[in-house]
Amino acid sequence: MNLILIIADTLRWDALGAYGSEWVRTPYLDALAEKCLIFDRAYCGSFPTMPMRADLFTGHTVFQSIGWAPLPAGEVPLAQRLRQQGYLTMMTTDHLQMLAPGMNYHRGFRRVEWIRGQVPDVVVTEPLSPKWPCGQEKVRNPAACEQYLRNRTLRRYEREHCGPQVVQAAIDWLERNYRHEKFFLCLDIFDTHEPWDPPRWYVDWYDPDYEGEEVIWPRYDRIDYLTQAELRHVRALYAGTVTLLDRWLGRLFELLDWLRLWERTAVIFLADHGFYLGEHRLIGKHTVIKPQEGWPMYEEVARIPLLMYLPGMEPSRWEVLVQPVDLMPTMLELCGCRVPEGLHGRSLLPVLRGETKTIRELAVSSPRLPTEPEGRVYSTVTDGEWTLLDAADQAPPELYHLPTDPRQERNVAAQRREVVERLHGAYLQFLSAVGTSKERLALRQRLGEP
Repeated sequence: MNLILIIADTLRWDALGAYGSEWVRTPYLDALAEKCLIFDRAYCGSFPTMPMRADLFTGHTVFQSIGWAPLPAGEVPLAQRLRQQGYLTMMTTDHLQMLAPGMNYHRGFRRVEWIRGQVPDVVVTEPLSPKWPCGQEKVRNPAACEQYLRNRTLRRYEREHCGPQVVQAAIDWLERNYRHEKFFLCLDIFDTHEPWDPPRWYVDWYDPDYEGEEVIWPRYDRIDYLTQAELRHVRALYAGTVTLLDRWLGRLFELLDWLRLWERTAVIFLADHGFYLGEHRLIGKHTVIKPQEGWPMYEEVARIPLLMYLPGMEPSRWEVLVQPVDLMPTMLELCGCRVPEGLHGRSLLPVLRGETKTIRELAVSSPRLPTEPEGRVYSTVTDGEWTLLDAADQAPPELYHLPTDPRQERNVAAQRREVVERLHGAYLQFLSAVGTSKERLALRQRLGEP
């Protein structure tokens, strides 16, 4: 079986029509979803960008240990394992951080096509003072954003945006290589990450009459620094970027029709995490203003979209808990490869075959755990019904009942202390099972008072 893996950076699960979105136009991904397995309880594991990919490519959870770091030298990642089994492996990406010197997340791919121009990639060095779309005090990283503003001066057409280039590179590669007996094609698309700067006609779908500043890379903070009109336009910029990606993925899906690849190709689409766009009075995905304070990872960030097209399987929706770490063994098994022992992830195929109802009782999403007592890090712990936001003794716990409070607006930790204790105990067992050091584990033992 061929395998196509598509990773969209910072794509909220509720931005897709397949998950009930009514504010973002995603007709091509929605059409894909109509023939897919749709997973309604998929959650990010290690957070954010690079730790998630470590989980995804290795089958090992990393937030309890390395966090944001190079791919460990001793790991044999997915692409390398498939290559050893005769797969032709190809990655196309605009993800500078993954290809940065020493990171090695491209290990195992026979060919990598890097689309240049994302932040803070120095593609051009002029103009010295590019025109800013908003006040620099509203931007998360002014220096990187300034480089991006230089890079975008090279564009004239929609096809020259980074996301479309990633997809077009995959299309070109498929046209040349679709006759191979088996291939693994990975598209890692950074372009849904900010700065959100799609062609004007995409933004005009969502906020056509806006005339104010365009905050294309908002500062991660409380939303008070933005006016209501600016916040609405930030949402329009984000939605336009998602629709741009959707349109170009539609071209890839159409090519799969023409090449008659659907009958022998599995297609997996997911994101690494989401983003707050005003919910909980936050904008961003984590705090960089006061990192010692931490931010909870509510559903808008922790929950992710996951669509799986598997030849021969009827479209269906699944409530099973699943995390990126589970996809590495799933993909190996799909491709007929041996799944190594000792992985933290578990293959989904036993569930899909009806042999078991679940592969995990708990999903845990978290930044790297602290090594000092003063470090406040929230881990999101969910059993699919209840979600605990667990910062150990550095902050009061928060507990939400998802069926009755999907927006997580009513913290019931004080009223349901027994659920808090149960989930916290399961969280500690999870940390022990994935090899958390005694020092880090000791810092997570005690809970704060609600």
